[in-house]
Amino acid sequence: MRPIDIRKYKQELRANCRAKRQALSLEAKATLDRSVAENVRRLKEYRPAKTLLIYMSTPIEVDTVQIIKNAWADGKRVAVPRCIPDSRDMEFHYIDSFECLAPGTFSVLEPAPSLPVVDDFTGCLMIVPGMQFDMKGYRIGYGKGYYDRYMVRFTGISAGICYSDELRPFMYHGRFDRCVDIVVTDKRIKTCRSK
Repeated sequence: MRPIDIRKYKQELRANCRAKRQALSLEAKATLDRSVAENVRRLKEYRPAKTLLIYMSTPIEVDTVQIIKNAWADGKRVAVPRCIPDSRDMEFHYIDSFECLAPGTFSVLEPAPSLPVVDDFTGCLMIVPGMQFDMKGYRIGYGKGYYDRYMVRFTGISAGICYSDELRPFMYHGRFDRCVDIVVTDKRIKTCRSK
């Protein structure tokens, strides 16, 4: 069997997923996003978590605004990522309102660099973006590797979020790819590995 070209494979999956997401009506997407947010809140790992590390979504992604609002309502601290300039690394900063954010790398909302950085992962649950996930928790991200690099040192629980038709039985992955512990969709919660 010939070796697979992992870059081409991922590019094709990304393109197909992006096209499907763009074809969703605003109403259908909002319904799916609400269901994902409800399932995140149902996670047994969510209840004891003291801090939620979560990305600020773009229109093509599963919306995270309601998940963040739920976390604040549930008394959790929230931290969002900031890409470190001139690198392929990121760090999470604590925020207490959406006013702490401004457009940053890739025009995504990011926290000010002066805000406190998460440096202790005790009691942390991290919500990880992805175009698709498989049953082992491997993901097709956006191709820059920020999360794979961050997850090398992250010791908390990680949960990927996507829509149910984006959870695949299997995907090829590269040697630097990191898998999440749980995948949450609008229809199910899949435990991939236990810590």
